[in-house]
Amino acid sequence: MNKENTHQPSTSPTQSETRVSQGLEGVRKAARENKELKFTALLHHLTVDLLRESFYSLRRKAAPGVDGVTWQEYETGMEDRLVDLHSRVHRGAYRAKPSRRVYIEKEDGRQRPLGVAAVEDKIVQQAVTTILNQIYEEDFLGFCVLQRYTDKEVMMT
Repeated sequence: MNKENTHQPSTSPTQSETRVSQGLEGVRKAARENKELKFTALLHHLTVDLLRESFYSLRRKAAPGVDGVTWQEYETGMEDRLVDLHSRVHRGAYRAKPSRRVYIEKEDGRQRPLGVAAVEDKIVQQAVTTILNQIYEEDFLGFCVLQRYTDKEVMMT
């Protein structure tokens, strides 16, 4: 019998309110226990389950990217798409599509450029963010920018 860790049950939500797998909780624990630890192998945490969770965390009414695929269109046949995406990422064959460029009118009449990523690229970005947040949330736990500035003001007076 082939033993694989194909399903990693979710644990409690993180500081960013996302649920994490047992494997990602191990990354969080390692980051908490050793602040100097260098993480060199995290790709195996990018699973089909994480890609699915990432897909469902996206805004359903977001503008489509350069490929024109909407969230609803991607959801049709999603499981096959996610298995293929997972395979491409792990083989090193995944390539992000160019962002679709749109311009938003500013109050002063100028235009601000905005890049709109394809749904598939948003899924990968969200999954990678979830993995990296396990490390960064531990590194910056308790850190508050406002407190930092308040401390400087106190020192200056």
